[in-house]
Amino acid sequence: MIKRSFVLFFCVCFLVTVKGYAQNISPVVDISIIHEAQKSISRGIEYLRGTQQDDGSWDHYPAITALVITAMLKSPGGIVQPGDPDVKKGLDFIIKHVKPDGGIYTDDPMRCYNTAISLLALVEAHNTLYNDIISNAREYIIKLQADEQVGYSYEDSLYGGIGYGDDKRPDMSNLQTALEALARTESYEKVSEADLKTRNGSEPLRGNRPYYEKAIVFLTRSQNLASTNPYSWASNDGGFIYYPGNSKAGGTRSYGSMTYAGLKSFIYARVDKNDERVKACYRWITDNYTVKENPGIGDNGLFYYYHTMSKALKVYGVDFIETPDRQNHNWREDLMNQLMTIQKEDGSWINDSARWWENNRDLVTAYTILSLINAGWTE
Repeated sequence: MIKRSFVLFFCVCFLVTVKGYAQNISPVVDISIIHEAQKSISRGIEYLRGTQQDDGSWDHYPAITALVITAMLKSPGGIVQPGDPDVKKGLDFIIKHVKPDGGIYTDDPMRCYNTAISLLALVEAHNTLYNDIISNAREYIIKLQADEQVGYSYEDSLYGGIGYGDDKRPDMSNLQTALEALARTESYEKVSEADLKTRNGSEPLRGNRPYYEKAIVFLTRSQNLASTNPYSWASNDGGFIYYPGNSKAGGTRSYGSMTYAGLKSFIYARVDKNDERVKACYRWITDNYTVKENPGIGDNGLFYYYHTMSKALKVYGVDFIETPDRQNHNWREDLMNQLMTIQKEDGSWINDSARWWENNRDLVTAYTILSLINAGWTE
């Protein structure tokens, strides 16, 4: 029996190697699902190759281009080879939109959105030629934060948030993307001589990162948790809304995508998992767990929900979710099976609800590929 088990284990390992699967497959996902997911991802990538524009972009837009490029760069099993010409053309398109202020955007008002997502693609490229661009872009994002530098005081309800960049109204969606970009690029940050210290006379020790502390203020004020949120509208279910006092689910009702954004943001802002805000947020997730809809708003923003859900649970570090009925759900397999089931014949994905651009196949296909990768593979 022992010999037979060893042979079976060896065969599985050999299959993983010869098929070109990534070596960082999640150990809780069945290998047959990984195999199907890789084929699904490959079909999605081929669809996206066919929609790339002559200028190297997807939809002539930095953020959508960056999402596609990130999906291609992170694709497992040699689906996209190093030096891929489509990737290079996409990166070149992003670089063409670098502005003197450090941002990466077009003439439309969604400057933070484009910069943060482009920043994540450039980091994934692992090219030292982009170091200065990355460093300047993260500084640009920090300057967009609603704080004293732009006329906000701590008493303002929107203090610490980050918005699109065209106005002074921050929101959870932009903040969560900005925080991820800042967290992923900490090694690129600029530190003044006054802030630079040394440990034991040699090892560099970077200064404080106040943008995290300010962001936590906004996060706390966007959460339905009466024990920590100072505003009277806050309920006590632990979920999140779009920004203080405003929810896309109506009134101040918590909903799925923003609650996962809240969990992800707490982790990137280095709030301890035992903090009551994090625990309450995760409780809402277990109480409302589903891969069939965006809880609270149905099909609206469904693929954004999948993308945010997969990222949040991955960085939170959980493989199984226990729901109130005491059932343990393997969220990775649940999500992968759901996404593969709804893939279109041409390899793309699309939402029947057009809200938040989800009638755009390029955007939704990129979201979905990244969701599959987040669910099936670890870093």
